Amino acid sequence: MKDRIMKAMQSFSKAMFMPVLILPIAGLLIAIGNVLTNARLIEVVPFLNNPITMGFGTLLSGSLVSILNNLGLIFCAGIAIGLAKEKKADAGFTSVLAYLVFINAMNKFMGLRDMLVAADALRGSGQAMVLGIQILDMGVFLGIILGAVTALIHNRFVNTEFDNAFQIYGGTRFVFIVTIPVVILLSIACTYIWPVIQMGIDSVGGFINQTGNFGIFLYGSLERLLIPTGLHHLVYTPFLYTKLGGAATVGGQIFEGCRNIYYAEMADPAVSLLSSSVVWDARGLSKMFGLIGACLAMYHTARPENKNKIKAILIPAAFTSFIAGVTEPIEFSFLFVAPVLFVLHACFSGLGMVVFNLIGCRAIGPNGFIDFLLYNLPLGIEKTRWPLYLLIGVGEFVLYYVVFRFLITKLNLKTLGRETDGMEMKLHSKAEYNEKKNTEVVDTRSAGTKAASGGVNAALIVEALGGKDNIVKVDNCFTRLRLVVKDSAIIDQGTLKNETGAQGFFIKDETVQVVYGLNVTKVRKAVDEELGLTQ
Repeated sequence: MKDRIMKAMQSFSKAMFMPVLILPIAGLLIAIGNVLTNARLIEVVPFLNNPITMGFGTLLSGSLVSILNNLGLIFCAGIAIGLAKEKKADAGFTSVLAYLVFINAMNKFMGLRDMLVAADALRGSGQAMVLGIQILDMGVFLGIILGAVTALIHNRFVNTEFDNAFQIYGGTRFVFIVTIPVVILLSIACTYIWPVIQMGIDSVGGFINQTGNFGIFLYGSLERLLIPTGLHHLVYTPFLYTKLGGAATVGGQIFEGCRNIYYAEMADPAVSLLSSSVVWDARGLSKMFGLIGACLAMYHTARPENKNKIKAILIPAAFTSFIAGVTEPIEFSFLFVAPVLFVLHACFSGLGMVVFNLIGCRAIGPNGFIDFLLYNLPLGIEKTRWPLYLLIGVGEFVLYYVVFRFLITKLNLKTLGRETDGMEMKLHSKAEYNEKKNTEVVDTRSAGTKAASGGVNAALIVEALGGKDNIVKVDNCFTRLRLVVKDSAIIDQGTLKNETGAQGFFIKDETVQVVYGLNVTKVRKAVDEELGLTQ
């Protein structure tokens, strides 16, 4: 039962990637729109003071904020596609139909039961307008629930076929036929059940607020501690996009979740100071600063003869963490050889968020320095207090460096450059990558030869994973190749690490995660081609 629950949670976590990774694009474009209409910037750059750039900026930010008002639909389609085992596009289309059926069914049922409040009394009533339809305010949870339900029905019935005259009702059409009564009944059930659930959510939110900085510390620490399992997305996503992350009225509209509030406040020039709820999105502090200090500590404590090699490994990893917020290559370098450092890393991450809250910082940089620049600088110091973010970051850098260096030497931890067992994590330098990309790579251990595709030796990766027959399912997230295999014991970790550029592993029974960093999309495509699969 424990393994089944873990697998279900990991599958759900993977499914969250599509909507979660797309939404920051909207935030970045809102930031660009803000740049083009920022009054202070226009004073410095008079060229921007023209109807074309200002009109485009207003259109860009104003239109994209509307995405935040329809997160339920976005999550519904994204999760259905992510959880579908095959015919993912069909699952996404069916989920949109299910969403439309649900909101209209709930509206009609609430009307029959005389439960709808007046349109001018929606605020604080627990009801909201969704795509112009008045229903209970379920927020992004509505999309999450319907996406999961649609995927379950889709996976169960998508291959159901009929004979003769009923053939046209098979496959995806039968999935929709089954979905209709299920969704209608679900809408009726939610009419009575959701208010109770909402009370529970409000209670959790109240508990978090009452615990104050202790709750923030737990949140920040847990988000890092779950990195090896891939379940950390389940920790921060509710705070980013649901009422757990706060609620605020911006421009006459109610926005829930710290990320949604932030985007809305970015696009509203009337907001003088961004909401304090942004603390839930202060996860970038350890990525941009803390882990850089950890890298420097590992470099300074490496054996003298290994320092040049370690420098070539750590510099690109630190740069990627700082610029893009991809931390796993660094975290996996000490996760298994020195778990005490990983626990401290999680605690320091939570501590940084507490300091963020205590000194009233309002800046944001969840995915590295590029995000930090685009989100904060156009809004100015008064609105975001972004210099405080840098100040906290410097403090985290020093803390990580001093503590990591002390413990590595005091406890003789076998971090990078100090190993004696040959279990060193390998990250390819740029020179190595270019050499591999421009050279035909031949797999001499397989029956034939196979050239690397786009710099990725998919044949070697598949062989190291136990061969085609051992691979049941292939997927990926932002940095990891995620697989389901028949037998994880036959996986050749050494080959994956030393010859394919893998930066870390998480293996639990048949579930395998191989960290490839930002190159993972190329790896996934090459592996799919090698296996004869289509995404």
